[in-house]
Amino acid sequence: MNKRQIKVAAIQSAPLLFDKQSAMDRIDDKTREAARQGAELIVFPEVFLPGYPRGLSFGARVGSRTAGGRKDWERYWASSIDVPGPETVVFGELAKELGVYLVIGVVERDQDFSRATLYNSVIYIGPDGRLLGKHRKLVPTGSERLLWGQGDGSTLPVIDTPFGRIGGLICWENYMPLARTALYAQGIDIYIAPTADARDTWQATIRHIACEGRCFVIACNQFATKASYPADLDGYEELEQDDEILSRGGSAIVGPLGDYVAGPLYDEEGIVFATLDLDEIPQSRFDFDVVGHYSRPDVFQLVVNEKKQEIVRKTEG
Repeated sequence: MNKRQIKVAAIQSAPLLFDKQSAMDRIDDKTREAARQGAELIVFPEVFLPGYPRGLSFGARVGSRTAGGRKDWERYWASSIDVPGPETVVFGELAKELGVYLVIGVVERDQDFSRATLYNSVIYIGPDGRLLGKHRKLVPTGSERLLWGQGDGSTLPVIDTPFGRIGGLICWENYMPLARTALYAQGIDIYIAPTADARDTWQATIRHIACEGRCFVIACNQFATKASYPADLDGYEELEQDDEILSRGGSAIVGPLGDYVAGPLYDEEGIVFATLDLDEIPQSRFDFDVVGHYSRPDVFQLVVNEKKQEIVRKTEG
């Protein structure tokens, strides 16, 4: 049965960084709080587990790395998770207990080869407790490339639900027009955009995506302060000149004509709620459907390589 309305929630919070259990506890607490208020789709920010290490260099300069920075990175690696793994089982049990969809930004450890590479990922958990899919950020931004590897076209899911198709991109990969088009072509209805960008220009971005894709956009950011960081990090002194609030948030929910439905929320921890009317999506596409009647496939075409990229392939001789 299709549902034409859904209450959604964007969680604006942050755990104690580099602390897996802190993030797990915060996810449990905030999910329950949102579910008590009727939310059925609950979204957490970019790399909520184990946090976005804004302001840290991990001792990296061009041509050199420090021993302390390596130790900080190993601590970050140790607080990351396997997907699937024990933590996703816990999230599945939570989602099933509460009957909600969970979308969570995590740092994912590679399970295929060395287990050393990390990915900036988003996982999708269904109300039956199943892991429905994941997306790995295609291009980490700037210095993020020292922390996270690149995703590929095998993790660009758009997932069918009773209230429409959900999927999304992470932070600045939303500035990749062809990546957005790949999601539009899958009929996305609720576009999820977890981020670490609290600038005013990000608000222009999410409103543009909503208007371009004629979809709802749930944009979710952390509210993080210096108190979110363990003081025993080797690189903690790098934060001395920064403001006490390191990420002011800006979580918001936008309708398919580009207007705010809720938010943006700034300068505090909180939850942004909205009840989405899915009938607004076909109404909005009456005069503009980016991959339908407003496309020109005779002029423009996009090819998406959805094959998983592997450095080693085993064949039988």
